[in-house]
Amino acid sequence: MSGHALLSVLLAAVVVAVLAAALIEVRRGLRSISTGLAALGDALDGVEQEHLKPLEPAVRAINAQFDVILSALPGIAAKAALVAERRPR
Repeated sequence: MSGHALLSVLLAAVVVAVLAAALIEVRRGLRSISTGLAALGDALDGVEQEHLKPLEPAVRAINAQFDVILSALPGIAAKAALVAERRPR
């Protein structure tokens, strides 16, 4: 082999080794992130089960009251428009 060919093969081997090392490091980082996300998911499930589920009936009741209020708003707006029209200028 000539000197240029040997140098090209050596350079290709170095590039492959550097890329392999970078990919291994990326894999380690992704595994660490995956572990952290799994722990976060478990913690969020715990919060939901322990703290949010008991609030569900109260939230439903509050939302039902909002539905009553929202259904009354068009009538109130119509009456307000009538009062505004009758108001002296």
